[in-house]
Amino acid sequence: MKWEKLLSLKRYGDTETRHRKLQDETRLGFEVDYDRIIFSSEFRSLQDKTQVMPLPINLASKRNFVHTRLTHSLEVSVVGRSLGRMVGKELLEKYPQLHTELGYKFNDFGAIVAAAALAHDIGNPPFGHSGEKAIGNFFSNGKGLQYKELLTATEFQDLIDFEGNANGFRLLNASRQGIEGGLRLSYATLGAFVKYPKASLPKKPTQHISDKKYGYFQSEKAFFTELAEELGLPQKTEGEQPSYHRHPLVYLVEAADDICYTIIDFEDGINLGLIPEDFALEYMINLVKDRINSSKFRAMDSVSDRLSYLRALAISTLIADAAKLFLANEEAILKGEFDGALLDKSQYKAQIKDIINLCVSKIYQSQEVVEKELAGYKIISNLLDSYSAAMMNSKAGNASNYDTLLVGTLPKHFANTNATSYEILLGVSSFVASLSDSAAVQLNNTLLGKHL
Repeated sequence: MKWEKLLSLKRYGDTETRHRKLQDETRLGFEVDYDRIIFSSEFRSLQDKTQVMPLPINLASKRNFVHTRLTHSLEVSVVGRSLGRMVGKELLEKYPQLHTELGYKFNDFGAIVAAAALAHDIGNPPFGHSGEKAIGNFFSNGKGLQYKELLTATEFQDLIDFEGNANGFRLLNASRQGIEGGLRLSYATLGAFVKYPKASLPKKPTQHISDKKYGYFQSEKAFFTELAEELGLPQKTEGEQPSYHRHPLVYLVEAADDICYTIIDFEDGINLGLIPEDFALEYMINLVKDRINSSKFRAMDSVSDRLSYLRALAISTLIADAAKLFLANEEAILKGEFDGALLDKSQYKAQIKDIINLCVSKIYQSQEVVEKELAGYKIISNLLDSYSAAMMNSKAGNASNYDTLLVGTLPKHFANTNATSYEILLGVSSFVASLSDSAAVQLNNTLLGKHL
């Protein structure tokens, strides 16, 4: 892979090359990507989507603040920007022609990673990490199984393994009436967004981290292929559904996400009283003990201030470590020979593992989280059942009055009953995934007649 191609400013529908040297420095293309994402309705909906913990009833208490998908995405973006800038500065020294001949600056790397990181959760369904599983379960074990014979093997796999990353790629690039190419982000940003550059089948063809999940639905296959070719992403496997090597900046987006959810989920657990504060201090100190300013730390009276200090120190420590790891392995990454996440190689791997294990036992398996996931399964299943049946009955020409009313509540770009069965079922799934937590609850209550 070559950085000259990987930093492509091309957008969907472009007929002429966009040159970095000709960019308006007050409105860079990569910064436009960030703006388009943050002003999109899909991004705004993240403010009411669960990150891990459901929103507490008592929001008046500062101690009860928890992160949503939106605040998490903003924080990942900030960390990603720092990672990109640190790496970009070194890369321009290593490859001076990127600056002298093409005009790239180190901030460009930060802008690309920041935009991709901002969008990294944009396709995730409501109700936390179980939302994807709830959609997949509807088609693999629920009423959605009846549609299997209408789909190809890969189309059905898209549904039973519904993937928020692939849905995010779909949302960012979905054409609608009068809006071709969706948000029309730069190809560099889109490349840095796709953590898993493969289709849903074959499933996990290798142990490479980029094959852990998949990154695009069959509906976006043609555009993804164009994107990969433009960026010069080499194929890892051949065949009808080839997999590709990652865009190198994906590793920085992934590291930013890993850093934030490791430290911030931990902080949420502390603020909600799920993890004892003294216990938390010990775990955080183990991570940053070589960088603590002891006199400054001892001068802080409150545990809250001490935790804030340790959290900031932990994030900066992991940022520096991830950037160092990327630069040390940059040539292997360009050759597609680096097969793990950056933090998997971190010198702080043991401390990170300890924190994650504590989060699993104290937070992810807590009663509040489990109850939210159980409710989410029922709500998502009911919505998928109702809308899938209404759309498929309408396609077959035997829609009831109820079906017609229900189809009428869908946004127009989801309500095309002349589409293929795959497009209809994927569209319904994408619609349900786009709902915020409260919107899904409210819509489900409406279908159950609870508002009357």
